Amino acid sequence: MSLVRVQHVSISLDGFGTGEGLSLEAPFGHAGERLHEWMFKTRWGSRMIGRTDGTRGIDDAFLRLFAPGIGAEIMGAGKFGPPGWHENPQWQGWWGRNPPFHTPVYVLTHHPRPSIEMEGGTSFHFIDAPPAEALAAARKAANGQDVRLGGGPGMIRDFIAAGLVDHMHIVVVPILLGRGVRLWDNLEGLENMFEIEAVASPSGVMHMTFSRRGA
Repeated sequence: MSLVRVQHVSISLDGFGTGEGLSLEAPFGHAGERLHEWMFKTRWGSRMIGRTDGTRGIDDAFLRLFAPGIGAEIMGAGKFGPPGWHENPQWQGWWGRNPPFHTPVYVLTHHPRPSIEMEGGTSFHFIDAPPAEALAAARKAANGQDVRLGGGPGMIRDFIAAGLVDHMHIVVVPILLGRGVRLWDNLEGLENMFEIEAVASPSGVMHMTFSRRGA
């Protein structure tokens, strides 16, 4: 069976995956871009924002695992748009006409709407479903390939709590946010579910991988 994967999700030292006060002007709230500066310094990250420079090394190597083997993504409503996006029928996400996913994407929302076909093979499907039901739909669309959980942290936490996650790559960034949405809340004993490895990068971030025992 295909795996359920979390890839390069960044959290602060105090466990926050996003800040407080999300808005159209501040997609990560008061955290700004601090959780992702390491990413945009790499060759892979630079290309996402239209540059051709960037570093190689371990950060870049982890980021290049984003697309291979992925057949579908599931994301929370907070990743697709700012609070209240469901009230704007013209909103099609943060990424323009050609989003970086190139697969079917299932957006978990209490306000379903018709699916959207984008350029480059991305399609957005808006569903109100619990984790297991959403995963079943995504697995069918993935056609035997893996399913990526794109975030935010609250959605990923729900899938972990339901025992549905096979592999995670979490990047611990050396900042303190103090407020926002934590990834690890109410997941006591997580270390018993996964084999955990950590690799420090010269950039200052820590790459942590979690592989579900027995998967």
